[in-house]
Amino acid sequence: MIVVSSPFRAACIQLNAGNDLSANITEVAAQIGAAAADGAHFIALPENALFMPASAAEARAHAKPEDEHLAVAALSDTASAAGVWLLAGTVAVAVDDGRLANRSLVIGPDGSVTARYDKIHMFDVDLAGERAYRESETYRPGEAAVTVDLPWIRLGLSVCYDVRFPGLYRALAQSGASMLAVPSAFTAATGKAHWHTLLRARAIENACYVIAPAQCGVHPGGRQTFGHAMIVSPWGEILAEAGEIPGRIEAQINPAEVAEARRRIPVLDQERPFTTPG
Repeated sequence: MIVVSSPFRAACIQLNAGNDLSANITEVAAQIGAAAADGAHFIALPENALFMPASAAEARAHAKPEDEHLAVAALSDTASAAGVWLLAGTVAVAVDDGRLANRSLVIGPDGSVTARYDKIHMFDVDLAGERAYRESETYRPGEAAVTVDLPWIRLGLSVCYDVRFPGLYRALAQSGASMLAVPSAFTAATGKAHWHTLLRARAIENACYVIAPAQCGVHPGGRQTFGHAMIVSPWGEILAEAGEIPGRIEAQINPAEVAEARRRIPVLDQERPFTTPG
């Protein structure tokens, strides 16, 4: 059962981030300010929102511990100035084993970090005709699923490649999440094939809103991302979708719609334990 509260307005920002931290901060601050001025209460940024490195070496060179990170300080100041709740996409933070954590932060309107989630599933893949990706060589996988209570709804956190692992989202929904965040930098090839299907599936099977801010275009090092930031209803309807250029989408989030979707098809109440094949 979820506690139904009042509707609120969510904004999803789509970026073409580069490896100039100062320029990215300026662009993100402008986008957040504009969204807040238009009435958004909750604003979501994509993966690598303030720094898209050209290489793993560049990512390591610019990473700092969270409490020393210029990007975290800038995002906290921006959220506070705008008076909004902010999903700060992800920031690469230095951790104690010499690798980085791809960390998603939720920042309150007072500028304080209220939740942090380290991306669990590492994008270690070889795509035909594209570069190979080995996130685990640079990033330490997270180990814990995370939810956070916003004033209107409980939010479940995830990042990009996590979307291919439905068990994470079921655990978040079973823990009371009614909205799922998927800040992403999806490759152009995999985005074209799977992005819409995966996001709608996660929304439908858990009767949750899904908010998925995205990177788009060509980035330093030649990486190309898909764009198409989306907000999906708990019934699987696409409420708002961006294209392939930077911009912003918005939608009204109504927690009562989650309750109604779960009343109509109560999958979370009907799960049963089972044995796995031998």
